[in-house]
Amino acid sequence: MEVALIVAFALLGAAVGSFLNVCIDRLPAGKSLVYPPSHCDSCQHRLSPKDLVPVFSYLWLRRRCRYCQAPIPQRSFWVELGTGFLFALTYWYYGLSLQFAVTAFYLSLFLVLGVIDLERQLILNKIVYPAAAAALLIDILLPPPKIIDFTLPLPLAGAIDGVIGGAMGFILFLAIYFVTLLIYKQEGIGFGDVKLAGLIGLATGPRLVLVAMLMGVILGGLVGMVLLLLKIKKGKEAIPFGPFLSLATMVTLFWGNDILIWYLGLLY
Repeated sequence: MEVALIVAFALLGAAVGSFLNVCIDRLPAGKSLVYPPSHCDSCQHRLSPKDLVPVFSYLWLRRRCRYCQAPIPQRSFWVELGTGFLFALTYWYYGLSLQFAVTAFYLSLFLVLGVIDLERQLILNKIVYPAAAAALLIDILLPPPKIIDFTLPLPLAGAIDGVIGGAMGFILFLAIYFVTLLIYKQEGIGFGDVKLAGLIGLATGPRLVLVAMLMGVILGGLVGMVLLLLKIKKGKEAIPFGPFLSLATMVTLFWGNDILIWYLGLLY
């Protein structure tokens, strides 16, 4: 029964991933998520339900449009497959609970933000601002992990913890933004990354925001070094930071406390 539920949530996640692909394609272009209906970008032919089965249609059609044989972007497949995996992992980790719903929402959110930044070098205000409002509401219903255990009425405590986490992420990356601007006379990170850091703080709370930030910086630095060593990127070419922050936040949503306890154990 448990395995069947995990598979069911994997299928649900793949279906959600199909919608996330629509968001990734249309939001940067300022297009509606509803109209026009799903269609091939090459021949504009409207896709039928059998063309839209998550993961399986991509494989069955051998990665090409049924109508014009144009290649289907690989990203569509990987987002659907990845979202299915993340939903299955979330159910396995949290069970059917409010924490499952919140984590699945955040995973979907940061997946969209990370992929858009990877493809377009954009972190969209039209996503970040509504997501920040949603995160603050979630903090009231399900308070994030805190640093100091002080007693306040539950809704107020959750909101304060979220705001503290958001302020920590925002201020930290704002400082990095201005320091790199002063030293190198150019942006080391974009201001969109600063706003994304604030959103991550709202989502993870003051206890875990630094875990996500540090992990994101380490991931970005390591990948940047590898790309430079392999001469895939030149020194002055910008590497989008949003994907690394998003990935680090996803990891933190599952294992942030374990990572923090492990790290503190190294110090004491």
